[in-house]
Amino acid sequence: MKLFVSIVMTLFVLIAPAVASAFSSSEGEGFIPVNGPCRLEFPSAHGPHPGYRTEWWYYTGNLKTAGGERFGFQLTFFRRQIVPADKESTWPSPHSEWRTTDVFLAHAALTDVSGKKFHHAEQMSRAALGIAGAHSQGDDTTVFVRNWSSRIAPSMHILQADMKDFAFNLKLLPLKPAVLHGESGYSLKGLNPGSASCYYSCTRLEAAGTVQLAGKNLPVTGSAWMDHEFSSAPLEPGLAGWDWFGLQFSDNSELMVYMMREKDGSFSATSSGIFVDSSGNAVHLRAEDIEAVPAAYWLSPASGARYPVTWNLRILPLGLDLSISPRLVDQEMQTPGTAAVTYWEGSVEVTGTSGKTPVDGEGYLELTGYDKPMDSRF
Repeated sequence: MKLFVSIVMTLFVLIAPAVASAFSSSEGEGFIPVNGPCRLEFPSAHGPHPGYRTEWWYYTGNLKTAGGERFGFQLTFFRRQIVPADKESTWPSPHSEWRTTDVFLAHAALTDVSGKKFHHAEQMSRAALGIAGAHSQGDDTTVFVRNWSSRIAPSMHILQADMKDFAFNLKLLPLKPAVLHGESGYSLKGLNPGSASCYYSCTRLEAAGTVQLAGKNLPVTGSAWMDHEFSSAPLEPGLAGWDWFGLQFSDNSELMVYMMREKDGSFSATSSGIFVDSSGNAVHLRAEDIEAVPAAYWLSPASGARYPVTWNLRILPLGLDLSISPRLVDQEMQTPGTAAVTYWEGSVEVTGTSGKTPVDGEGYLELTGYDKPMDSRF
């Protein structure tokens, strides 16, 4: 049975480019649009949202050992609904147990800051036969692709990802309530009201667990971030991608900024952000509140993409003036076997001032659309 599943999954990976092409379709007929307040309630909002075309659960964080070794990590699960739910009634009965409305993808990465090496991996499967899926039972939600998983309970998120060259097992304790982006979770990504997602973040999670690398099992502690977002709309034509900053400061505050980038390099007026103070109070930020200027670039020898990996970021109404630098310049994620997208996702450190007070911190930076434009891909 294990050999049979292995063969089937190998064949499925071989047809991944065909599945990935479905990701680039701009048609949204039959899927639920996001065009107003999302009315998210917890803990049920952590669960899957069938009927929406694209959904992701996204974790990043920075870890360290007692001896001072540093790591960054990423674990992301994507749910892509490939058939509207109302089409299920047209399926023949009985139908194959392999038939499903959803495909799941997962990306995992470990940045070995001390060893100056970036490890990454990807997986993909139909949501069938217990190989991949997302489900909620009571107050708990589980999202998984094969042996990678996230279990979200009211008091803790438990991550497990076991790859050939690296692995991590982490328990993440939420230290603040989730924050809703935009208007009650309705996060606009374009000029059309339907070009939007439902979006929230857990901006500070206390992390503890183990990292496995080079045959060593390393106890680690640190801090993590979780995003959950779902939508049925592709990027609007003319948008090349986005630059996303998720930053955690040593004074227990956090900052999220996403800059929607036009193909001419300018930023869209729909760019936005949020600042969360040490008590968990959120301040929403508009495009005019944010100045983001690249300060240094890295040219990928693998893809040829030129990424702005160092930034000067100013949040005008808060008096924040920040410098953001990568802990490793090569943190490029290539996903030929799943989404067929190349992007930069990496651990960064932050220095700067808040008014006249020095600030420092760490976080993650995501840069998309530098290899190829992202419009109509998700």
